Amino acid sequence: MTEKRLGFIGLGNMGGRMTRCLVAAGIEVTGFDMDKDAAAKVGAKPAADIAAVMAAADIVLMSLPDSRVVEAVVEGEGGVLASCRKGQVVVDLSTAAASSTKRLAGLLAGKGVAYVDAGVSGGAAAAEKGALTLMVGGEESAVARLDWAFDAIAAKVVHMGDSGAGHATKLLNNFLNAVSLAATAEVMVAGKKAGLDLHKLLDVINASSGVNFASLNRFPKIVDGDYLEGGLTAKLMTKDVVLYSDLLHELGVASFNTAGPMASFGLATALGYGDVISNRVVDAIGDISGGIRLHDK
Repeated sequence: MTEKRLGFIGLGNMGGRMTRCLVAAGIEVTGFDMDKDAAAKVGAKPAADIAAVMAAADIVLMSLPDSRVVEAVVEGEGGVLASCRKGQVVVDLSTAAASSTKRLAGLLAGKGVAYVDAGVSGGAAAAEKGALTLMVGGEESAVARLDWAFDAIAAKVVHMGDSGAGHATKLLNNFLNAVSLAATAEVMVAGKKAGLDLHKLLDVINASSGVNFASLNRFPKIVDGDYLEGGLTAKLMTKDVVLYSDLLHELGVASFNTAGPMASFGLATALGYGDVISNRVVDAIGDISGGIRLHDK
């Protein structure tokens, strides 16, 4: 077995940061990305294609935009399914539909390959420091083989259950993230228009019942013009809310709260903020509220 060597497919915003942490921990990483220069930039050994990554290691990580891309990478010509070998573990660190994850896990199991879903939380800042939270689904024996790799990228790892449980947990968490960010953005624009001192407003919110992750960790920076660039984009946030809505439909759970974040991040995309950090949703709300900015920069 060659478990001290990893393969990594998808070396973008999050995957690249995780790869840097793995390399810094002394782990040899063979990486593939559509950007041919990405592997060298993050310290990985460049692979010509997915098949080369699968041949290089017994543990292969993936960080990809959505289920559609994950399915193409796994099931496509020369992809993971065609190139895998018995005994490998493939870890999907993407935000994906749990139903798709379960289906792919079944296909890979037929080849003697374990498929582990590991949703990540903490954004680019935590990925940079190797301090992500991982919510993991899959066979316990396969998850146990990943401790040494997860140690390099995560501060907290929770095994949530069988295949799909990690991605389901990620969607539930991301929905709350979307709601709190969109709602707090709206409140802060209203506070600005009301003539309130925004630092004092945040002090009150963060000592009161309205406190949330965005009010604690995002808006103290945003009100001074620092949007914490590099994290989840508005388009990806919208995608996550859609996946959450699909999950609740599959589960037969009523969903009354998706309209707000869908409207907010959809607006951000329509106004040109789709490919920048989702924190810019506050500017989109400000744009249609009289050209409001929380800061003077």
